[in-house]
Amino acid sequence: LSLYSSPACETKYVENPQTQLEEGVSRLRHVMEPYTAWYLDTELTDSSKVQISSSLCSDFFSEGCEFLQNPPAGFYPRLGVIGFAGIVGLFLARGSKIKKLVYPAGLMGIGASMYYPQQAVAIAKAAGTHVYDWSLQGYIAVESLWKDN
Repeated sequence: LSLYSSPACETKYVENPQTQLEEGVSRLRHVMEPYTAWYLDTELTDSSKVQISSSLCSDFFSEGCEFLQNPPAGFYPRLGVIGFAGIVGLFLARGSKIKKLVYPAGLMGIGASMYYPQQAVAIAKAAGTHVYDWSLQGYIAVESLWKDN
């Protein structure tokens, strides 16, 4: 090979074939296109709805931005501990899909309850009443099935 000449470049672009996921998303977009176009047409004709939803959205995000710009003392370390608990939960939940849902949520809930005990108690009370109501409804349904037989 000469130092002063370069070999002929014969590069050819080859497009990767679409995966099943990409094909599925493409089909879904084509199927949903008339519905999204209809929604956009109705949403744009009713300007009052657009203004209300955009003002609510902008208020929500502006409050969030203000909170993150001026957080309370110790917010980011607490957030880090709670997030790390979720990552540890994902690490411990190898194998089962149920574990991947329960472990991170449980460990993050435990971490959040350490830092925010009053809110955790309020959530636990509300969840307890809902679970009690559901169990009572289940008991009544089973009892009615038992009496029918």
